[in-house]
Amino acid sequence: MRTAASSLPATVRLGSVLSAIEAGKSLKAEPRPAGPDEMGVLKLSAVTWGTFDPSENKTLPPDADVAGVPTVEQGDLLISRANTTELVGAVAIPVDSHPNLILSDKTLRLVVDPALGERRYLYYALRSPVARQHIESRATGTSGSMRNISQETIREIPVPLPPLSAQRRIAAILDEADALRRKRREALGLLDELLRSAFLEMFGDPVTNPRGWPVVRLDTAADIASGVTKRHKLNGRSTVTVPYMRVANVQDGHIRLDDVNGIEVLPEDVERYRLLPGDLLLTEGGDPDKLGRGAVWYGEIDPCIHQNHVFRVRCDTSKLLPEFGSTILGSDLGKRYFARSAKQTTGIASINMTQLRGAPVLMPPLSEQLRWETFVAAHRNQVAARHRQGDQADHLFNSLLQRAFTGRL
Repeated sequence: MRTAASSLPATVRLGSVLSAIEAGKSLKAEPRPAGPDEMGVLKLSAVTWGTFDPSENKTLPPDADVAGVPTVEQGDLLISRANTTELVGAVAIPVDSHPNLILSDKTLRLVVDPALGERRYLYYALRSPVARQHIESRATGTSGSMRNISQETIREIPVPLPPLSAQRRIAAILDEADALRRKRREALGLLDELLRSAFLEMFGDPVTNPRGWPVVRLDTAADIASGVTKRHKLNGRSTVTVPYMRVANVQDGHIRLDDVNGIEVLPEDVERYRLLPGDLLLTEGGDPDKLGRGAVWYGEIDPCIHQNHVFRVRCDTSKLLPEFGSTILGSDLGKRYFARSAKQTTGIASINMTQLRGAPVLMPPLSEQLRWETFVAAHRNQVAARHRQGDQADHLFNSLLQRAFTGRL
């Protein structure tokens, strides 16, 4: 009688299935993405879980020495050797070739021996719980925001290795489940595109302002405040710990609530920095193309405060409604203003309170702004429904992934 244990495939080291690991090169680059006739080097953010984003690159100077440095090819199995704990060791497979993009020294190409391994099977194997535990337990680095793994650690990742025919069958099953997840993400992208198109239809391009809406400074229609600074010396005073929004929580168009930290503050700080529903949160700094990103706070956590690198914009709703203000500041009008005003050092840009107060804001009648608020509310409900469907697709995929690499698929 065949036991469950005997049905499990043999586990091998990943290195035994690879013909090579190819590394890129660290080169001085500009923070902007490369144009059609320029060479670029991949940023860490180009490789996340299951997604390769070619736009996440930095422009190389014309005289950069890229001889012999691997470029991105269709079907490459790419792995990130440095990132946050959650993203170090992330894998992705590009669907197209990008001969003008080189790998960085932190992005590796795993060259699979086709006689031993199926590339897409290994792509999923590296996302399995066993592989993740191996990677995260061996990642090094003094900062929680940047962890590293060596090529040797990658070669030692344990991988169940059934015959090639079984590898192809498992990969095909997981491909179908993964495709369902991608369709959900694409649907969310279409909803976001609909939102942008609807805004242009209702108000015109904010940059050219073809409807001739009045343009005012942000501080004439909102109160703007910075957040709490971590205090290392509280001198024995009584404190409380409350949730707070940091830069990582404030994304472009939404607030991320899956990773909320707490901060120790004085009781009076809670009321001073307390967020209220309708507050607009904006980041102080970051990559130049993400400067001033923000979203509306809907009171999802209470009490909740914000750190000093996140601005709080509280609209005077007799003049400016929050979702309209958020959309304007996140439009090309806002982005261009922040890009012109920002202070930039080593690829990181930042804005200060004075610059934010002077940001230009279109001011159509409240009745028109209210139409937009209603549209955004309906959009948020649709997005929430899609996310619930996406959660179901994620659950199915993760269940299949777990079963695939414990011999139960």
